[in-house]
Amino acid sequence: MKFISWNIDSLNAALTGDSPRALLSQMVLDKIATYDAEVIAVQETKLPSSGPTKKHLEILKDKFPAYEVVWNSSVEPARKGYAGTMFLYKNNLTPIVHFPIIKAPSTMDYEGRIITLEFEKFYLTQVYTPNAGENLNRLEERQIWDMKYADYLASLDKSKEVVATGDFNVAHKEIDLANPKSNRNSAGFTDEERKGFTNLLAKGFTDTFRYIHGDIEGVYSWWGQRVKTSKINNSGWRIDYWLVSDKIADKVIKSDMIDSGTRQDHTPLLLEINI
Repeated sequence: MKFISWNIDSLNAALTGDSPRALLSQMVLDKIATYDAEVIAVQETKLPSSGPTKKHLEILKDKFPAYEVVWNSSVEPARKGYAGTMFLYKNNLTPIVHFPIIKAPSTMDYEGRIITLEFEKFYLTQVYTPNAGENLNRLEERQIWDMKYADYLASLDKSKEVVATGDFNVAHKEIDLANPKSNRNSAGFTDEERKGFTNLLAKGFTDTFRYIHGDIEGVYSWWGQRVKTSKINNSGWRIDYWLVSDKIADKVIKSDMIDSGTRQDHTPLLLEINI
């Protein structure tokens, strides 16, 4: 099966915008469509609490005619038009859709951060992990989230095999970002966040990119927009992942980044697995 995951950084902009960046996003969506994946996971949709508009759904249906769409948007008391996730899955599939509550701190459970698709033999779940924030003002809450989320994945793994994806907002090791020394203690590369990810993997999960590619360096999934040359110089971070239960790691065929051209920010991830 083929699965794709992408932090889109505003679905509305990608579908209806006409800025140069929006046009680049639309090109990435068109490229994703060519892979004919069984499931596409989308993070940071930034949709209103009511979800996609009629126009959004019409455009998605045009681009992805053979797919059903489910979403989880940020609702009160959380911020409006914030975070959010979405799945597109082939309409011949019949998963049970779950919107889990993991008893996360603050408003995190209301921010539309997790959707889980339950299939007969496995779970496919996606996450948009909370950022530790400027000045690490959300780091303490982020640490609690990491523990709660790790426990949630472990609970799934007890009953079925798990495939998990998303923007985990952490570069796990020094080889997962271009400039580890200068980014020490930056959001996404604190000891606490890295430890949280280590704890998650220790509960029985495999980072499929490292499983396939070993300690290869210089391959990233995100390049900051604030520095115009970040992608040209490949000054990136690998903060997006496909994880699987350890017991099915040997079924992974491919785990790669999909080239998003000159568009900075996140690039899509492809997983091929015999599941």
